[in-house]
Amino acid sequence: MLYLLLSIFLNAILFVIIKSFAKFNINALQALVVNYLTAFLVGLLFLNNQKIDSQILQKNWIFGSIILGFIFIGTFYATTIASQRNGLSTASVASKMSIIIPILSGVLLFHEVLNSIKISGIILALIAVYFTSKKEKGEIQASGNLLYPAMVFVGAGTIDASLKYLQSHFVPENEVGIFSTLTFLCAFFVGILIISFQVIVNKTKIYGRNILGGIVLGIPNFFSLYYLIKMLEAKAFQSATLFTIHNIAIVILTSIVGVLFFNEKLNKRNIFGILLALLAIFLVTY
Repeated sequence: MLYLLLSIFLNAILFVIIKSFAKFNINALQALVVNYLTAFLVGLLFLNNQKIDSQILQKNWIFGSIILGFIFIGTFYATTIASQRNGLSTASVASKMSIIIPILSGVLLFHEVLNSIKISGIILALIAVYFTSKKEKGEIQASGNLLYPAMVFVGAGTIDASLKYLQSHFVPENEVGIFSTLTFLCAFFVGILIISFQVIVNKTKIYGRNILGGIVLGIPNFFSLYYLIKMLEAKAFQSATLFTIHNIAIVILTSIVGVLFFNEKLNKRNIFGILLALLAIFLVTY
């Protein structure tokens, strides 16, 4: 339970930092790439006596770590484009609704059994996510613009499902830290290629505030992934129950943070969504 609470808390901190980027005119993509490097360096300090050497390439999880690095940066890019074309709410709802993917993977891959009460709770959770997250219009203007919200949905869900699969089959308890560290390094390598292309072709400039923003983001980001994996490892709940609680709690907490620190308003639809979310958590943990 402690790992679950830490993961939820750290994700709320990430929300506050990312939300502050616009206020300080920070380029989100540049900050994210620096964030991955920072998370990697934090991981090195956190590894204690573990070393990263050529033997790492022989680990069963190394290929999964590399693939996750690509998915991390790709999902973020899709989220950015979806926010610009369809509105922030559309990207947010697509990301949070993706809990259906790890829930289905838990049933199909791990043979988890969901009774009618839990299924009702999951359905309520999806409805609650929509009502709680949708704070602006964010309408899809053309069918072609469905691509990026769909990429966000698939990418975010694939990350959660992949982490559960890798944790269950390939990542031993004593290698969670090094797995997290290498995953962030892989994401950094992909990101630095994108940034290099923008600098060379589009003459994009890199500013100090973007680097600083990435450093501030990277520290809690490492621990958010680390404790998410530890949360899955603890097996306190079925993964379907765990991901539902995790994502719904993040939605509720970030909504509260938005009201307290960013002067966001909760309309009747949002309040209804939060109440549904609380009911959903009760049902899936019943």
